[in-house]
Amino acid sequence: MRFEPDFLTFASDATIFGLCGAVLLLLSLVAMIGDRRRRRRRNIDAVGWMPWRDLSALSAFSGLVLLAMAVSGWLHA
Repeated sequence: MRFEPDFLTFASDATIFGLCGAVLLLLSLVAMIGDRRRRRRRNIDAVGWMPWRDLSALSAFSGLVLLAMAVSGWLHA
């Protein structure tokens, strides 16, 4: 049995795309904060392994595309 909130049971595809886009934009914000922390590090040799800049750019682009699709679906419904 899978748990699904009541507001998603009858949500349109545009609403689901909008929610996924918002989550991706939130992930992009977290990645931007991580990239800022990495750029301002005290120890220049402690680079880390997470590609924050790439993660931020890809999630922001994907989130904006999903939000554009959601707005298009909301306006044509």
